[in-house]
Amino acid sequence: MVQSILDFLTEFGIWGLMIHSFADAIIFPIPAFFLQVSLSMIDPSSALWLATAGYFACLLGTPIGYFLGKSVGNSVLYKMLKKEWVDSAKAMFQKNGEAAILIGSFTPIPFKVFTIMSGCMNFPLWKLIGYAAIGRAVKFYAVGFLFYFYGRMADGMVHNVSLYIFLIAVPILLIAFLVKNKLRKNREMKQEFGYEKNGE
Repeated sequence: MVQSILDFLTEFGIWGLMIHSFADAIIFPIPAFFLQVSLSMIDPSSALWLATAGYFACLLGTPIGYFLGKSVGNSVLYKMLKKEWVDSAKAMFQKNGEAAILIGSFTPIPFKVFTIMSGCMNFPLWKLIGYAAIGRAVKFYAVGFLFYFYGRMADGMVHNVSLYIFLIAVPILLIAFLVKNKLRKNREMKQEFGYEKNGE
């Protein structure tokens, strides 16, 4: 059934990708990556337009996924998605919601897990959109640029590139957030110490 939907959306070209990307942030179980690759294979010269369309449609769907999670809670996640995906995303969110959204943009876990989870856990919407904008841009445009410059030969590259992005970006992001959290804790400790000192 899913393949039938993908075949149907393929017939609509860039509009089909926009619909898929929009739904990908809300409810559709298959990432828009697959349709983007298929359409880019058909016409590599339009790969950057496809990336742009998919990217903005995904961002438009992000707040809808967020409010869906805010209104229905965790129950919808376990009904719509694999338990291991939800448990993995929840564990990432509990450690650091900001890092989870960025890292989630590169993982095989469908992005809707993170939009809905953000709503469930009352993560600030503006932060969700901001981090989603960064992460999804990398994901969509990595595919777009590969097909634009290498044509159909990029078909064998995109999966490896996604893996490389994940392997390179995730450690960098984790280090950045660890440093950020350390600096924040040091600042809070200084403020607390200064408050106690002034109180004496």
